[in-house]
Amino acid sequence: MTLTTDDLRAAITRLTAAMEREFETLNAADGALGDGDLGVTLTRGMRAITDLAPTLPEDLGQALLACAQAFTKTSGSSYGTLMATGLMSMAKTLRGQTSVDVADLPALIAGARDAMQARGKADLGGKTVLDSLDAVAKATAGQTDAVPMADTATQAAKQALDDMRGKVATIGRARIFGEKTIGMDDPGMLAMTAITAAIANR
Repeated sequence: MTLTTDDLRAAITRLTAAMEREFETLNAADGALGDGDLGVTLTRGMRAITDLAPTLPEDLGQALLACAQAFTKTSGSSYGTLMATGLMSMAKTLRGQTSVDVADLPALIAGARDAMQARGKADLGGKTVLDSLDAVAKATAGQTDAVPMADTATQAAKQALDDMRGKVATIGRARIFGEKTIGMDDPGMLAMTAITAAIANR
């Protein structure tokens, strides 16, 4: 199975709806450990991407680059910058392609993880969105069928959130709270769990 810009447009619709639904939840989670504006960041970014969705080019690389640029223009937050970095990593890999095989998605996710890690100068295990992406990339590696891959990705993101809940956040503003972060969900991981479910249509 291959994915095209039409599939990207469908995912954008689902993502935008999901971020609108999670607006208050994400702001509240972020408010406990950060600026309290993660829901604002993601809804603004997805609204901007939705506005340009009808005009996205068939070249998936160019389409994802346009999405990254739209997201960047509406969000100056660190999470917004990381999201745009991940999108640009995928855009670079898919430049000149009008379709991508689902079997290539785990490598694209791993590439986005690595680019975001380099940009944020963070390590895995710090209780951040990187841990969500790492879990999804590793769990789906080697899979070639879209339906089981979607199930696996959704479960992996949720499991990563559950696994990290009992750990101390060591990166970003959340690290200031130290052991108080034990038992709390990282806002970025919470958002990526919702993002993964929306992309997977689960």
